[in-house]
Amino acid sequence: MPFDLLLNNVSKYIHLTEAEKEVFFSFLQQKSIKRKAFLLDEGEICRYSAFVTSGCLRGYTVDKNGIKHVLSFAPPGWWIADMYSLISQKPGILNIEALEDTDIILLSKVNQEKLYNEVPKFERFFRILIENSLVANQQRIVDNMSLTAEERYSIFCKRYPTLIDHLPQKQIASYIGVTPEFFSRMRTGLLRKS
Repeated sequence: MPFDLLLNNVSKYIHLTEAEKEVFFSFLQQKSIKRKAFLLDEGEICRYSAFVTSGCLRGYTVDKNGIKHVLSFAPPGWWIADMYSLISQKPGILNIEALEDTDIILLSKVNQEKLYNEVPKFERFFRILIENSLVANQQRIVDNMSLTAEERYSIFCKRYPTLIDHLPQKQIASYIGVTPEFFSRMRTGLLRKS
């Protein structure tokens, strides 16, 4: 059942009765996205949080020189959204793209608010998710300012162990903030060391 992975994610933080699960399911929408298709384009208002059940999404921005900067990946079991846009309901800065054929479960902002009224414990669930995201993003900023590329790559490997050999090197390079050429040399050096 596609909702099993989602329920496992939710059950880490809150316990749901069968009736509450049914209410939760009634607010969800399943969607499939083809490889290279977009869930969200920069400038659009983000109206959904997406939970990945298979495949992988990436969230990135494009700077004025056309260079893509990867902010996050969402493999199975992860949530993704343009949080600034979702919360403010203003045009977003993220592009969210499918790196492969991807299945997701969507929860709209409107339905999330309804869910809070019908199953109040979901406010706790999403507060914990947002707190964890805030802590992870703050740590990533600090890491980007103070750690070497090798150290940032090591953190990437711990955070996304299923993606190390799955993603193109240029996307990992973008995530850790180096050029693909530097990343290739660095990775070759690391392989020689081990």
